[in-house]
Amino acid sequence: MKFLLQLLALALIITSTFCGVKDFVEHFESLKGAQSHENGTYDMPNLPLEFHRENTITNDLIPEEEEEEDYLDLDKILSEDDYSDVIDAGPYMVSEVQQGNILELFQGKTRIQRLNILNANFGFNLYRSVADKVNSSDNIIMAPVGISTAMAMISLGLKAQTQQEVLSVLGFQDFINASTKYELMTVHNLFRKLTHRLFRRNFGYTLRSVNDIYIQKDFSILNDFRNNTKTYYFADAQPADFSDPNFITKTNERISKLTKGLIKEALVNVSPTTLMMILNCLYFKGTWENKFPVEMTMKRSFRLNEKQTIKVPMMQTKGNFLAAADPELDCDVIQLPFVGNISMLVVLPHKLSGMKALEKQITPQVVEKWQKSMTNRTREVVLPKFKLERSYGLISYLRSMGIEELFNKKGDYSGISEEKITINR
Repeated sequence: MKFLLQLLALALIITSTFCGVKDFVEHFESLKGAQSHENGTYDMPNLPLEFHRENTITNDLIPEEEEEEDYLDLDKILSEDDYSDVIDAGPYMVSEVQQGNILELFQGKTRIQRLNILNANFGFNLYRSVADKVNSSDNIIMAPVGISTAMAMISLGLKAQTQQEVLSVLGFQDFINASTKYELMTVHNLFRKLTHRLFRRNFGYTLRSVNDIYIQKDFSILNDFRNNTKTYYFADAQPADFSDPNFITKTNERISKLTKGLIKEALVNVSPTTLMMILNCLYFKGTWENKFPVEMTMKRSFRLNEKQTIKVPMMQTKGNFLAAADPELDCDVIQLPFVGNISMLVVLPHKLSGMKALEKQITPQVVEKWQKSMTNRTREVVLPKFKLERSYGLISYLRSMGIEELFNKKGDYSGISEEKITINR
């Protein structure tokens, strides 16, 4: 499965997010040397354990002087590394629409957990913005955290209304308003901690991230923007010649190496008039805790929509999983764990026509409700092997969410450079 998202500009390019994940079956077994049979089953060797023993930190991360034990327990990292501030925002500080939701979600959460809630909320809103504009039968796949990271980096250099629109859509303004102890740099510092800690150690899965900034060799950026992107997002601005075809070749080779060949052409073309490009790349590979036996994989019917059904390889397993039923949204929810305290949440509407209603109503509050109601249940899980690849021009979707000045001549980028720059694609 390959995830591909791009936000491109003529003078200022934001390219996010590139996420590479193999075909579904390859999460737990390698397809190399796989033999298929007429009955639809496959003989595939087990995934080498050595693959997951490598250190997940990339050379782009700057080591911090912290105790080793701070990286041994993911739960400890997310629950104890940051204190939980009291929500003391007055009604005048949070919009009437958002106030109850934000206060409800933030209570009892650490600062990093609150940042995760905002990233999830932005992701669901972006998903709905995309779903409203694409064909109803199209699959949608994205990695919102990569997009919010790139936008957060850009926000370091925005001013006035341009910055305010970005902060509002990303949810950062609601975060700042939730406590008198919070300010904008609190958000950036939490991104720094979250990025450093999640990608510093191997928790049983492979998770890698790279934030790169490329600057046209004759273009000058302000030292504050250069230093802040390096400090908070581990992004060290590098000189580049966007008119040189070798730039695309070398960048694609770097991404291909990072994603073990899953993403071979992250960049297809770059305008030679580009002044700056931000490249965010994410890579995840995990191993299921509950294996899907090879002998259980066979071709079964899979519904594309209410009228079309096709035969595809379906993998199957049975075991105890955290699961819940939601009668209000008329769906079932199951949590499929990977090794290393990370999991996939699968939601299945009871009716084929129920997906649209589900897409419109899913929020961080709904997910939290599901998680609280989950209990251990014996379930038979049948999933198709699939591969998805999508490319989106995000500007129209972000505009519909409320980010306008960033993409027109009113944009204030004076915190990035003294030169006049614009984003138009």
